[in-house]
Amino acid sequence: MSASIYLVKGREKSLLRRHPWIFSKGIERVEGNPVDGDTVEIYANDGKWLARGAWSGSSQIRARVWTFDKDETVDLDFFIRRLKYAQESRDPLIKRQGLTGYRLCAAESDGLPGLTIDRYANFLVCQILSAGAEFQRELITQALRTLYPECSIYERSDVAVRKKEGLKERTGVIYGDTPNESVVIEESGVKILVDIRNGHKTGFYLDQRDNRQAAAKYTEGKRVLNCFSYTGGFGVYALKGGAKELVNVDLSQNALDIARQNAELNGLDTSNTQFIRHDVFKLLREYREKGEKFDVIVLDPPKFAESKAQLLGACRGYKDINMLAFQLLAPGGVLLTYSCSGLMEQSLFQKIVADAALDAGRDAQILELLSQASDHPIGTAYPEGFYLKGLVVRAR
Repeated sequence: MSASIYLVKGREKSLLRRHPWIFSKGIERVEGNPVDGDTVEIYANDGKWLARGAWSGSSQIRARVWTFDKDETVDLDFFIRRLKYAQESRDPLIKRQGLTGYRLCAAESDGLPGLTIDRYANFLVCQILSAGAEFQRELITQALRTLYPECSIYERSDVAVRKKEGLKERTGVIYGDTPNESVVIEESGVKILVDIRNGHKTGFYLDQRDNRQAAAKYTEGKRVLNCFSYTGGFGVYALKGGAKELVNVDLSQNALDIARQNAELNGLDTSNTQFIRHDVFKLLREYREKGEKFDVIVLDPPKFAESKAQLLGACRGYKDINMLAFQLLAPGGVLLTYSCSGLMEQSLFQKIVADAALDAGRDAQILELLSQASDHPIGTAYPEGFYLKGLVVRAR
């Protein structure tokens, strides 16, 4: 018999709105002895059944909801149904943009808490980030093998957040073949090399797909600076958009080497392209001292805030780097700037960028508001699924 949890009076409100998390302070008592990952029944204080979820005794998020349907069992068919629905919701996008790389499952936003799956050609790359997803790992694997018999399954659960769930980091083959050093995917006719085994996240930033296309609109005949370039996705689109000069900057030489290969893979002329290994903050200051100017600057930094305690420092970091970018923009230049910190609200990010322009002595206007690609959906009951914010800003 499964264990049950009863909530503190009033704490059922978020579940009635179908938010999938139950925090430790919201639980009044537990009946039974669930182990991490066990499926538990979730009740309101008055005994009303609310949901069925996965227990995590180590995490502040003590339970994550699998289903709000009392008649739905968490079994193999459950995972097949959820994954099939996720695939069907992405099929029009895949067809429209000719994608061989996309996010198949976006965790809570696809009704599968703690489970992220990206597809790169015939490799499914999983991040298993919660105790519940870990507990159901075998059923998830069976579901994927049922739906995608042609695919190998590789795990990239080398993420620090697993420690909060009492789990160790893990990578490796779950089923099928080991991916080569690089796997080629396509998006809108552009070829991209992905390092599944060693690259950031699951290998590539699929969420920036639409924003890479947006960047290409501004680069014809321009001098472009692509900061935190990683494997050069924005750079490839800048060159395709007709950039006359491109500078890719990243701390990783391996990423820069792949960036060069990505440009060559798409038959692009790299004679006026630089691949510079450098700390972006330091390089921007060096450029400022030299009086360098760029027509287009892309700022796509790593996440600056992992927790609320880090948010103030993140705000300072975003303001500093955006101010430097504004100082380097030529008159009429365009800044494409992003934050992938989920804790950074859209309005706060916009204010930081506005303050950065002010401190740089520039008048500026926002041309576009950007977000994550649509294969990274945001559940209406799960606003935390909205994490990537972008602005296209033109400065006088």
